[in-house]
Amino acid sequence: DRGKPINIESDRVTVDDVKEISVFDGNVVLTQGTLVIRGDRLEVRRDKEGFKHGTVWGKRAYFKQKRDGVDEWVEGSADRVEYDSRADKMQMFNRASMKKTGGDEVRGHYISYDANTEFFQVQGGPTASQSGDSRVRAVLRRGTTATTAPVPPGWTHDAARCRITFEGQALDLTRNEYRLL
Repeated sequence: DRGKPINIESDRVTVDDVKEISVFDGNVVLTQGTLVIRGDRLEVRRDKEGFKHGTVWGKRAYFKQKRDGVDEWVEGSADRVEYDSRADKMQMFNRASMKKTGGDEVRGHYISYDANTEFFQVQGGPTASQSGDSRVRAVLRRGTTATTAPVPPGWTHDAARCRITFEGQALDLTRNEYRLL
């Protein structure tokens, strides 16, 4: 999605070309490929290399994006969502929740999600007396058992390391590449 154009719709926009900051207000919808971000207000900043950084606020700022290489979606919401296009990383602040297709869901005060590595981290909030709940919550559903194709003679594979080996030569793959096998 990173190389695709960014489209933004809103009720109003204020643009400061000198500071390279644009502020969109009112029913904001940002789309870039499969990425969709919604909120009440969006601030987009561009750095010197041309990468965009966005912060969206709302009663429930929301994002949804299709995962690379699989037919699954990740979606999340929070009071504030920040997106860094350079790192392809999403951060959600205050009453954050994130779920994947299949039902896995996490909730906490803060969630960081890296779309490149498909790694996320969840943190609880301040003490319960300050925010009402300081614990992280997770619902993990059993996935469907994947069927694997028979391995041709001379080939071995290691799913945990995303590695295939043919006649003693190992090849390490990304998780997405390994899934495509």
